[in-house]
Amino acid sequence: QVQLVESGGGLVQTGGSLRLSCAVSGHTGSNYVMGWFRQAPGKEREFVAAISRSGGLTDYLDSVKGRFTASRDNGKNAIYLQMSILKPEDTAVYYCAASSGYLSRRSDQYAYWGQGTQVTVSS
Repeated sequence: QVQLVESGGGLVQTGGSLRLSCAVSGHTGSNYVMGWFRQAPGKEREFVAAISRSGGLTDYLDSVKGRFTASRDNGKNAIYLQMSILKPEDTAVYYCAASSGYLSRRSDQYAYWGQGTQVTVSS
């Protein structure tokens, strides 16, 4: 059973930066494609970023391209989401997720989910 634990969320001003981390346990992280999703109040969960098993391929939501960077350290069984130039519309609970399939934006392709970490961007 894969367990995912996010950390690094918090309150930041517009234009600031945060780095989210996701610790993977219970299985070798490099066996999984990893994704980041977010859910704002009253909205559906949406895809933010995904990273391949090796870290060589990434995919991003258009609105975060150039501002967010997904990375992973398979030696530490961890993935990261570096978020810069944050905007109030980035406010959401951010989740990491693991998939045994291919790089995907679909949440139903991810079998394992963390509990989420809150990111709040003040204007």
